[in-house]
Amino acid sequence: MFEWAYSGANKAVPRNVGPECAYFLSTQRKIIETIIVTSVCMYVIAKTYPKLNIPNEDSYVKSDRGGKRLLVILLALLWGMEIGFKFASRTVIYLLNPCHVTTLIQIYLLSAPPSKTVTTLFRIHLNLLNGPLLAFLFPETASRTILAEAALYWIQHGMMFVIPYYLLRIGGVYNIEPFWDFNWAIFSYSLNLLYHFIILQIIAIPAQVNLNHMLCPAILDPFDGAWYRIAAVLHQAILCPMLCKLFCLMAEFCLTKFPPTKVKPKMKDNLLDNILEHKEHVE
Repeated sequence: MFEWAYSGANKAVPRNVGPECAYFLSTQRKIIETIIVTSVCMYVIAKTYPKLNIPNEDSYVKSDRGGKRLLVILLALLWGMEIGFKFASRTVIYLLNPCHVTTLIQIYLLSAPPSKTVTTLFRIHLNLLNGPLLAFLFPETASRTILAEAALYWIQHGMMFVIPYYLLRIGGVYNIEPFWDFNWAIFSYSLNLLYHFIILQIIAIPAQVNLNHMLCPAILDPFDGAWYRIAAVLHQAILCPMLCKLFCLMAEFCLTKFPPTKVKPKMKDNLLDNILEHKEHVE
């Protein structure tokens, strides 16, 4: 019934699609792992959600001079091209991969009016940057049979780093929690795991398409074997928060300290302080 969404998946690529990948792990093991991971994630979400804090005070907003409009048009164009290629190659199912979902979140962040929802999604999506990093380190373009689609792979994943940096430059609702606050990182990673083990896995099994390696490990996976998913849960639990914090530190250095790219004195300017500082310069 839905073969139009996955029948074009390249079967020549090892561990990409087919029964060999679909039955790499036994059904019993998949069920046990899913129950354990989802139970832990739901418990962690219930514990960390009350600790999530979004400040109410107004924050200084750096003028973007049309930058947001330009970026949202560019990103929407890239997303539209990606959809077109997926329909043309009958691989629409790959739009469910986390990097495509993150791109969709970034389009919303660029176009939505300021709100606490925007801040919440912005902080959550900063913990999903492991996707583009792994895409660059371990590129998987063999299944992209169209030349322009392969080029789009690199452009899209590169934009996933550009967008959050630019939004941090603007400030306002695009703000981050204190450095040593890991509640957002833990909460976001738990949501990420639930998406993998519930949505991606449920769709991947009947289609026998290896969505984000939920059915079988990649050829270059150093943890290749029956425990590869548990290993991934553990090492990504370290990578995701570390990458998020490192990205924020680098952005803070570039935006507040590095002279060629410095645009504001600190990451979270108070509007009143900024006005007083401006008056002092005028006087």
